[in-house]
Amino acid sequence: MITTIIAFLRYGCALLFGAAVAASFAGMARNRKNYLAFGCFTVILFIGQIVCLRIWGMDLTLKIYPFLSHVPMVFFIALYLRRSWLTSFTSMFLSFLCCQPSRFLGTVTGEFFNSVTMNHVGYILSALMMYYFLQRYVVESVRHLMKRSVKSCLLFGAMPAFYYLFDYIATVYTNFMYSGARLAVQFMPFLTSAFYFLFVLLYYVETQKQVGIQRERDMLDAQFRQAQTECASIRQIQQNTAAYRHDMRHHFSLLQGLASEGRLAEIGEYLRTVQADMDAITPMRFCENETVNLILSAFATKAKQRGIQLTVEARLPDALTFSDTELCMLLSNALENAIQATEKIPDDNERQIRLRMYSKNNKLCIDIRNSCQTEPVFRQGLPVSQEPGHGYGTKSMVHIVEKHGGVYQFTVKDGWFIFQATA
Repeated sequence: MITTIIAFLRYGCALLFGAAVAASFAGMARNRKNYLAFGCFTVILFIGQIVCLRIWGMDLTLKIYPFLSHVPMVFFIALYLRRSWLTSFTSMFLSFLCCQPSRFLGTVTGEFFNSVTMNHVGYILSALMMYYFLQRYVVESVRHLMKRSVKSCLLFGAMPAFYYLFDYIATVYTNFMYSGARLAVQFMPFLTSAFYFLFVLLYYVETQKQVGIQRERDMLDAQFRQAQTECASIRQIQQNTAAYRHDMRHHFSLLQGLASEGRLAEIGEYLRTVQADMDAITPMRFCENETVNLILSAFATKAKQRGIQLTVEARLPDALTFSDTELCMLLSNALENAIQATEKIPDDNERQIRLRMYSKNNKLCIDIRNSCQTEPVFRQGLPVSQEPGHGYGTKSMVHIVEKHGGVYQFTVKDGWFIFQATA
């Protein structure tokens, strides 16, 4: 009686262990609703297995076990937990692989005590320890690997899938594994080592690709923070201008005092000084949008300092669909790239940048072109910088345009590098 109870506990433990590990790998949230659904699901599976054992016996039940346990588990993950079929199958194959240490330790225990019951006891105890180990140290890593990309999930699940097929074909549906043939003995070690090295090579490539993507994301984040800083600096200039205008009454008082004393030369000198200060901090006005005015004013000053002729034609309303930070990133990167390319031209008369901006059908239209000495290299429609640490500005521009559902184009024509965008 006790032997029968322990045997049933072993089969119930195997079912619960495999299903719980698969659900954990698939990322089942730990809440009452999921626990209740999972509990009902495993009870139904266990009852179905017991019925099959009673009707068809152990041999046939083992042969149809994938349809009694594994396939329903895949459907539970895919339909109830709403995971992809790839994630569902990979989680099931991985859980089957995780059952093997407990099977081995149970077999060792049974051989040591020469008892089938101790085999079951060893399996149950090792399954409990294995479950604790997986939950504490393995589950989060497996979830991360499967979520990174479809390719990562395929690479990670290939070995467990092949082992699953080999185990059933070689031990359940045939006697190939126990035939003693050299091929049977050496096949699994060969397959394991081959998949291991293939996984290492392919996963290294995948990891390097992810590292590159993360590096670009970090650079874009840095540019975003820089744009926020530049935007804040430009706003500060606007505030300084407002404060200077507010203080004009003090200047008028001083001028009245000098005029009453007839000190005309000092009045002229003071007015020239005030005019220079006002010109230094007062943004130029190009359109109705204040943010665009501030950005263009700052770059107009920068272009003038570097001997570059910047021509601006802007017809924009006060409000745009772009945020101030997005406008700053888009225009700052475009104009900074144009200035860097143009200042390399030896002839000052050839250093030209032309900017045209307008709004049409609630869309922002931009045309920025600059004279260039050497034609840039293009890759996938984007200009590629040969200098390390450069080229991220162009990607951030593209990201902003695409974020607003727009289109863009980089071209070179008649000695002009042209950036056009509508968003």
